[in-house]
Amino acid sequence: MHAPHTSSPRPVPCTLAGMVEGARLSVPMLPGVLVFAAAVGAASAEKGLTLGQAVLMSFSVYAGASQLLALQLWPEVFSLSAIAALVVVTTAVNLRFLLMGASLQPWLSRGPAGAIHLGLAGLTDANFVIGSRYHAEGGQDAGVFVGAGLFMWIIWTLATIPGHALGHLLTDPKRFAIDMVMPLTFTAMSVGLFRLRRDRLAWPVAAAIAVVTAQLVSGYWFIITGAIAGSLAAGAFRDRD
Repeated sequence: MHAPHTSSPRPVPCTLAGMVEGARLSVPMLPGVLVFAAAVGAASAEKGLTLGQAVLMSFSVYAGASQLLALQLWPEVFSLSAIAALVVVTTAVNLRFLLMGASLQPWLSRGPAGAIHLGLAGLTDANFVIGSRYHAEGGQDAGVFVGAGLFMWIIWTLATIPGHALGHLLTDPKRFAIDMVMPLTFTAMSVGLFRLRRDRLAWPVAAAIAVVTAQLVSGYWFIITGAIAGSLAAGAFRDRD
């Protein structure tokens, strides 16, 4: 009697060519990333951080919108309550990465652990979209995701320098509608992922719940409720595709 044959999932490669391709696919995101990172550098200068401290913060934190939000909430005097408020707000904004990481798990869990963990350390909205879109089109090389993340990480850190030098010109991104650059770019690149009916239905649900939450609850909880609602809607509609 033969034991039942079980096949292991095929390993996923992570090549240098894939990383270069990931960097190339990141180029359309550069204008938004450059301007947003410069705004973080300017906000750092306004709060009294030196250039070295601002660059070190961008490199070690690398948190995009929540990094800028933390600087806007930066207290003049640090206390336990002020630190707790910063932690709660930035955690709420960054909780979406739990869902992003979960959606990437079936693909990236089959790649080399060291490279994948490095790529996940640089997970942002930008390389999530780039990696998801590449994988949805049949790509398997995890280097695309890792390369996009590392490339954007470097650009983000370097763009903090001119922002810090420009000082007060970019402390308020809304003044020049800069805060809309990244969401619009992200949305345009995400359209290619909406190929299934559940995707087309899930996004309006997520948007509606986020808008309602924003009207009823102060803070940034609309990010979390919108993401959870979209995930639940996608699961509910899955059997209909």
